[in-house]
Amino acid sequence: MINRKNFMTLLVIVPLPMAAVAGKPQSVELGGFDFTPTLKVSECYDDNFRTLPDHEEAAWITSVRPTFVLETQTRTSGYQLEYAVDSRTYQDHAEADHVDQSFIGRSVMEFDSRNRLTGEVGYRRAEDTVQTAEPRENDKYTLKNGKFGYTYGARTAMNQIEVSAEYEELRYRNAGSLNDDKEHNTRTYIGTWYHRLGGLTRALVELRHSDFDYVLSNSPRNSTGDAALVGITRDLTAKLSGGVRVGYERKNFDNSDVNDYSSPTWEANVEYKPRTYSTFSIKASKAFEEGDDGANTVHDTSTRLGWRHTWTPWVATDVHYRYADLEYLGVGGRDDKLNDYGASVIYSPTRWAEVSLGYQRWKNDSDLSDQTYTRNVYLLTVALSL
Repeated sequence: MINRKNFMTLLVIVPLPMAAVAGKPQSVELGGFDFTPTLKVSECYDDNFRTLPDHEEAAWITSVRPTFVLETQTRTSGYQLEYAVDSRTYQDHAEADHVDQSFIGRSVMEFDSRNRLTGEVGYRRAEDTVQTAEPRENDKYTLKNGKFGYTYGARTAMNQIEVSAEYEELRYRNAGSLNDDKEHNTRTYIGTWYHRLGGLTRALVELRHSDFDYVLSNSPRNSTGDAALVGITRDLTAKLSGGVRVGYERKNFDNSDVNDYSSPTWEANVEYKPRTYSTFSIKASKAFEEGDDGANTVHDTSTRLGWRHTWTPWVATDVHYRYADLEYLGVGGRDDKLNDYGASVIYSPTRWAEVSLGYQRWKNDSDLSDQTYTRNVYLLTVALSL
């Protein structure tokens, strides 16, 4: 549960939606496992990859991202290993060049119709070029995580219970003490009770607890977070699918000199498919995130609207718009309004090849002049698989 910005700012490249006819990548058998390699190569022009107010840093960026997946499954279990590399080269800005790597292992075991266990371990070594602590230096970090979950109740039962525990460790690799104040460990526990209302729809009650332990001695950001939510979910096979959770959360700081905060919270992730070839989506959330730029916490309220449409068996489009209100608490006088929108056209001449042309724009209006910026990205991507 690290600050979402650390992940969102990795998306220099406009994400590729599900394409017109590009199916699931084919695999080859390798020692009893299914091995699936894929490759994405992109060229983009980013007119402000450092998100500076004066647009001083623009570059052509080449990205080469191979991904390798190794998986196997039996009647009652499944295992998957995924390794990805993203090499990014910034023309005329060699100091920004970097290679991101990630490794994820996943497993699921079904002991019987009522008992299931899931597990995930991950490691990510990456760099950010946007909204960094030092304007002209990449934020360099590693993230380790482990998560295990248990579900009791048959898939078709009237009631189910899910519990999970997750541990994350965030560390930075910048020289000196840069970003030392952000390094922390997080332990998160979630319990959810589902009750089937009928057919594809279930109601839920969920409790969450998180413990944020910062490495920096006497950090004012050491805290716990608690939330209670109720909601409703609907299976992905339905025309209207997804889920909505609403509730209340509180963030309590260990340091008595730091104000505690509480607020209504919500999460929504809903898709509507009026036709098999057209999907409308909405993602919305309101939650406390970990502090940044001197703030003890950031209250993030955001909404994202999207529309994917397949026009022909070979051509699809994807458009989206996102608005976020970021309130920096504990630092005083900063509230950011972020507008983010983009569009892409995807051409899929064959099952194993896809070409997309996209554009994305960010406009951040902040109470602080040095945090106000606009950013435009123009992108051409080729995705290949077996």
